[in-house]
Amino acid sequence: MNDLQIFPVILCGGSGTRLWPRSRAAKPKPFLPLLGDSTLFEATLARCDRAAGFAAPVVVTGAAHVAHIEAQLHDPAGAQVIVEPSARNTAAAIALAALRLPEDAVMLVCPSDHHIADTAAFRRAALAAADLAAQGWLVSIGIEAQSPETGFGYLQRGEPVGPHGFRTARFVEKPDLERARQFIASGDYAWNGGIFAFGVGTFLRELEAHAPAILAAARAAVAAGHGEGHLFFPGADEFAAAPSISVDYAVMEPTAHKAMVPADMGWSDIGSWDALHAAVDRDADGNSPRGAVELVDCRNVLVDSDGPRVSVIGLSDVVIVIDGNDVLVTSHAGAQKVGKLQGAANQ
Repeated sequence: MNDLQIFPVILCGGSGTRLWPRSRAAKPKPFLPLLGDSTLFEATLARCDRAAGFAAPVVVTGAAHVAHIEAQLHDPAGAQVIVEPSARNTAAAIALAALRLPEDAVMLVCPSDHHIADTAAFRRAALAAADLAAQGWLVSIGIEAQSPETGFGYLQRGEPVGPHGFRTARFVEKPDLERARQFIASGDYAWNGGIFAFGVGTFLRELEAHAPAILAAARAAVAAGHGEGHLFFPGADEFAAAPSISVDYAVMEPTAHKAMVPADMGWSDIGSWDALHAAVDRDADGNSPRGAVELVDCRNVLVDSDGPRVSVIGLSDVVIVIDGNDVLVTSHAGAQKVGKLQGAANQ
């Protein structure tokens, strides 16, 4: 890629409720093969592998997921796995990673549960973002907004910064539908996909300026931590003192040094069964059958069965998922509400 040391920082966690019953708290969606044979976590690592010029990854996860990480981290040489003693949101998680890296390095912060269809486009955007980060910018990769989604945050593009980037004029949290339509019509907004490039030293200075309590708790936790091979365990009591704030609120919104690199790379957060259906291969009628499934006169139907045979006749715009003894049936419109099910919350 270039001479920069670009360390992928992979954030792994999640409650596993939005893709219930396939995804569960014990094994949330990063660790499931939802698209093809690889899990979303494995695909994230592959996009940022050393053959493409990235440094060894830093994975930040909770204790409940260490076994999944170990099973799917196929090239652990040089990698670090930071085991959070408690969940304190993304700003504190990224701070832990930064404190375990060289100050002159660049971090590429990636969620582990997103799908990106165009790996080459992702790597081009990552390199452009890393170049800006090395110059002192805190960089978001802005996802080309394809439709007026109300479930995503938005980034407004400002004046150009270098050949591929722009200042971030403002962050906008999830808008209502009318505002989202205005954003799409203006052409000045991208979705905030939660992918960032930070110079390690720059990030730590900005965190100290805008959220010093988070940095202090992370520093104390690292100082009190211990390693076991490539696993690192921060101090639990020290880390628990960190305020639980996202990196967007803690640093990206207040900083005067925010920039964005737009990217069109076939991105999806796979945030619902409806989103998964849009990302997978479908037949001529828009159906996606997985497992022992027979469809007759159906349109835009996703059926995912882990065993029992499922026959569907004459339905449109529905999702049917069977996982063991649990069965989900919903319309595409209702798929956003799966996380509210008592069965998903109490799995």
